Amino acid sequence: MAGVMRLLAKPWLWSFVGAILVWLAAVAFTGGYGGGGMITAALSLAVFMVVVGVGQMFVITLGPGNVDLSLPANIGLASAVAMKVMDGSDAMIAVGLLAALASGTAIGLANYFLIWALRIPPIIATLSASFIIQSVDISYGRGLQIKPPPGFADFTNILIPIAGVGIPLIAVLTVLFTIGVGVLLHRTLYGRSVLAIGQNIRAAWLAGIPVGRVRLITYVLCGALGGLNGALLAGYFRGANVDIGNEYLLASIAVVVIGGTSVAGGKANVPGIWGAALFLVLLLTMLNTFGVSAGVRLVVTGLVIVGVITAAGGQKTLR
Repeated sequence: MAGVMRLLAKPWLWSFVGAILVWLAAVAFTGGYGGGGMITAALSLAVFMVVVGVGQMFVITLGPGNVDLSLPANIGLASAVAMKVMDGSDAMIAVGLLAALASGTAIGLANYFLIWALRIPPIIATLSASFIIQSVDISYGRGLQIKPPPGFADFTNILIPIAGVGIPLIAVLTVLFTIGVGVLLHRTLYGRSVLAIGQNIRAAWLAGIPVGRVRLITYVLCGALGGLNGALLAGYFRGANVDIGNEYLLASIAVVVIGGTSVAGGKANVPGIWGAALFLVLLLTMLNTFGVSAGVRLVVTGLVIVGVITAAGGQKTLR
């Protein structure tokens, strides 16, 4: 009984419960038709939320005010860079992925430079950077008609049949990636430093933690994951697009908050990102099934985020 109570106290569990309930509601509405296909699609689309959500989670864990608003522009530019470098050739897939990672890494470095050099809040620095990145992306990627290499496009859509349901290979690999992220966060000096800075930045500095270096690594990590996500999205959707990352500003923050990471910093939750990503994807799928308009879908998503933040805030006293 005590073990069950401890399990129910885990914040990440409720995001999975919400995802299951939403899936059941959608399946009930369709009379049981398409349930397996819904799971396959949800796992595929959740991957992209998880990848950017992990980067955003590390940034938000650094403490209040830390957030990366440049992710959508970062994703759009990286998708164009990856497709242009790959140029439709399977032999250039690895090089294209490295180019996307390099693009995202450079953006992460630029974000931290603005924060460090100009002493401006991260939310302002990354928002300002996003406008610059968008301008570069428009001039570099607008009208780009290069399709991904066949091997890369096929890789992002490979399905593994399990119990009659197609499980995307990319989702399996992302699960392994998030396991590694959990180890990085809770079992390494870097991960523990991020948590310590989020709990009390001055105490972390007095304890000898290199606060500036850890924040730099964190923004670079977030930028690199944004770049990787851009390349994966271009492969999955068969081409780059300037607007391909637009929905991931709200999504990257939503999966972090709904997944149990504290917006006050110092507390992160890796499993919850998966639950929250599946919940959001299935929620949008259910609303689509019900014929709800795009505007109402955004309102519902926003209300869910506000509700989660309010509920989490009620359990946390002001530090």
